[in-house]
Amino acid sequence: MRPTYPAAVYLCLFDGDRILLQRRAGTGYRDGELSLPAGHIEPGESATAALLREAREEVGLALGSDQVRLALVQHGRADGDTYIDFFFAAALPEGAVPVIGEPEKASELVWAPLADLPGDVIPVIRHGIEALGRGDAYTEYGW
Repeated sequence: MRPTYPAAVYLCLFDGDRILLQRRAGTGYRDGELSLPAGHIEPGESATAALLREAREEVGLALGSDQVRLALVQHGRADGDTYIDFFFAAALPEGAVPVIGEPEKASELVWAPLADLPGDVIPVIRHGIEALGRGDAYTEYGW
């Protein structure tokens, strides 16, 4: 039997040298820690479509596919799960202001310097962000 892994998308939204993080809340997974706006790819949905949907739902941004680029793929094992993660990079559109779109899942938005991430970023997410910052196209975590 072939293994199958869940896939998730992550929005790496940049404003200059800062990246947008959100504090998880009320989800039961790593609540209180920082992550990226993210979500699972739904059945019948492409990775890009999932990323654009999550950007709208989680931070209120209506990005177009021409405003995002796949920057990193991560094959990771963390917290008992194995995932294929797609990290997409995008620049904050002029005049756009991210907002918490799902207050039941996030309590705070934080702009953090890419070179000096806060200590409470979820480790598997930190690994991906740091790999992206180095310009890696692929990374592995937890193997």
